[in-house]
Amino acid sequence: MDELSDQDSRDREAVARIRDALAEAVGQLTEAGARDEALAVLVPRRRTFGIPREPVLRPEGRVWRLGVLLLGRDGTLFATGQLVRATPPGRTQYVSVSAETRRAYRAAAERGHFRDGETVDFDAPEIELTVQALRASTGPLLLRDGVALVRWSASSEQTVGFPAYLAERVDLLANPPQGA
Repeated sequence: MDELSDQDSRDREAVARIRDALAEAVGQLTEAGARDEALAVLVPRRRTFGIPREPVLRPEGRVWRLGVLLLGRDGTLFATGQLVRATPPGRTQYVSVSAETRRAYRAAAERGHFRDGETVDFDAPEIELTVQALRASTGPLLLRDGVALVRWSASSEQTVGFPAYLAERVDLLANPPQGA
């Protein structure tokens, strides 16, 4: 019984450290004026009062992209989903399914009124920062034996410590290399 409560205590402390690290990261990125990106939600094609509406990327806020993680200005953490550059979609050319999918996403970004050339992140699920959620996580952030870890990709079991990962990514964004 003591071992279980000891584990719970270590896990709760790890989650508190995650929250503190994210708050510190927001402060550093804000102070540095780090480049952020748009966060959006894809609203699928639908009918409103019988009128067909095309898919649109609806703006939801701003985030900093930190590799496999997106950090909101309020400290909310998201898993990196998909991204598209808001540019004119061009004409349908039927080159490939993936090219037409990207064109459709660019058109949805245009309907969302994003600035031309802006990077838009979407399909990015919020990461629940609780002990239970992080223990059971199959996403990029997980908790194992009181240690917060980051997966390099959704399909990878390879992990790295969260504090070091976050520090490196924040530093790269706050102090980009010359010419980047």
